[in-house]
Amino acid sequence: MKKKVLLMGKSGSGKTSMRSIIFANYIARDTRRLGATIDVEHSHVRFLGNLVLNLWDCGGQEAFMENYFASQRDNIFRSVEVLIYVFDVESREIDRDMHYYQTCLDAIQQNSPDAKIFCLIHKMDLIQEDQRDVIFADREMSLKQLSKPLSCYCFKTSIWDETLYKAWSSIMYKLIPNVQELESDLGRFAEIINANEVLLFEKATFLVIARIELKEHKDAHRFEKISNIIKQFKLSCGKVAASFQSVEVRNKDFACFIEQFTSSTYVMVVLNDTSISSELTLMNIRSARKHFETLEGIDRKQLETSRHLGIRK
Repeated sequence: MKKKVLLMGKSGSGKTSMRSIIFANYIARDTRRLGATIDVEHSHVRFLGNLVLNLWDCGGQEAFMENYFASQRDNIFRSVEVLIYVFDVESREIDRDMHYYQTCLDAIQQNSPDAKIFCLIHKMDLIQEDQRDVIFADREMSLKQLSKPLSCYCFKTSIWDETLYKAWSSIMYKLIPNVQELESDLGRFAEIINANEVLLFEKATFLVIARIELKEHKDAHRFEKISNIIKQFKLSCGKVAASFQSVEVRNKDFACFIEQFTSSTYVMVVLNDTSISSELTLMNIRSARKHFETLEGIDRKQLETSRHLGIRK
């Protein structure tokens, strides 16, 4: 299943840097050596086994942008599933940025009216912390007004913190075809094993693709922080020819397990009942693995007959 994703925005806004961090295992400081994108760079990224992103990273120099809207208009904007438009929060040409965004919207409405639209207000780390929410709220309001009658989702992002993972996890969530069924079964799994939280991470990117929280937590961004930390740890393992397989953290208040789950995912299980043994929790994770692989389409024949988890309490 292929999904066309357009990544657009003016030159220097940070498009290629964020793509390289999410999909090419760059760390933030290494993106400094990336050059400007010339015209359109195409890449095919496999996500969750059977979902392939046809990612079009469009160079943002003025000559290229004008060409996209003229001679390449139909080719660029036809059959688009998602438009991701990146704005440099420190841009001194806001009116021009908005003009190009509006032109993109016109082309999308003409060629791909059902496309989902995401606006990333990027490089927020360059803004004083006490001003970030105010500036983002102002930009979000302007973009949503400009986007009408289309809807857009706005995120503030930086390559230096978890906000980048938050935005891209939300984007990928919209592209996963059976995500509601996945979360429903994840909720059943959490209840059966008495877990407070269960998350699924995509194996390569470590983006959060589904989550269940049976108890609210004060840190709303903790999952994206974990994505960032574990992905960096995985990359560090690779540099010393080691492979990352699992993590267990336990103290008097909780037990947390991160384990490879299906061929395309890792699972994180958080238990507040620390009397439950590690062996039992790991056995339950293994027992649920086959069922969740059917949801990814790996074992399609069993999808019709295997609708139970087979978990031991």
